[in-house]
Amino acid sequence: MKQISSAQNPFIKSLVLLQEKAKNRKQTGTFLIEGQREIALAIKGGYEIETILFLPELISETETKKKFKNADLIEISKEVYQKLAYRDTTEGILAIAKTKSLQLSDLKLSKNPLILVAEAPEKPGNIGALLRTADAANLDAVIIANPKSDLYNPNIVRSSVGCLFTNQIATGTTEEIIAFLKERKITIYCATLQNSTSYHTQDYTTSTALIVGTEATGLTEAWRNAAKQNIIIPMQGEIDSMNVSVAAAILIFEAKRQRGF
Repeated sequence: MKQISSAQNPFIKSLVLLQEKAKNRKQTGTFLIEGQREIALAIKGGYEIETILFLPELISETETKKKFKNADLIEISKEVYQKLAYRDTTEGILAIAKTKSLQLSDLKLSKNPLILVAEAPEKPGNIGALLRTADAANLDAVIIANPKSDLYNPNIVRSSVGCLFTNQIATGTTEEIIAFLKERKITIYCATLQNSTSYHTQDYTTSTALIVGTEATGLTEAWRNAAKQNIIIPMQGEIDSMNVSVAAAILIFEAKRQRGF
């Protein structure tokens, strides 16, 4: 079995770049996953694992082989592990995985889908939280419009606690996504302040897309014009907005409540 003990190893340096640079992830079509649960969810979600790197002090070769039978294994030193790992609690294991296509045409929707669309989210933590909420609600899909960051960014992988792999995800421009939804007769509800009505007055029991934007700029006019109805979560305090992941959760679980779940 191959062993790497130096953090200066060229292969390890290439993995550091894979963590740090979206360009490298795009060029190689690969990314790093950290943690046993996250790797297991990626495999369950149909991601191809190329290589497993493990720290024998935290997980044995025997256990690694048992859990990840089809991947190439590389034993690494503590120095290498600390160079690559973002967390101290990921059981001493990382994986190199192949990225997936995130095309709208790849989505497989049910007859009566419930979809979340987030326009131009920037913060990896917010994206991760949106994916966790989508997984909790078992949404049909999460679509990112005009993405500002690479979805295989390690901060998104980490903050989603593996829900990047449990959701159907696609990306596209606002115009492409609006066309996609209208072609499939999926009703659009936009969370925005302009010309809006309280979210709980609407019917989400038919094919529905819930659209959320950033706290700073909200949704673009194209979304507001495409909506069947703009909706708002009534605020009783001094501020007029809340974290996008919190707002999305409120809307999503109202839709799930109406659907009897």
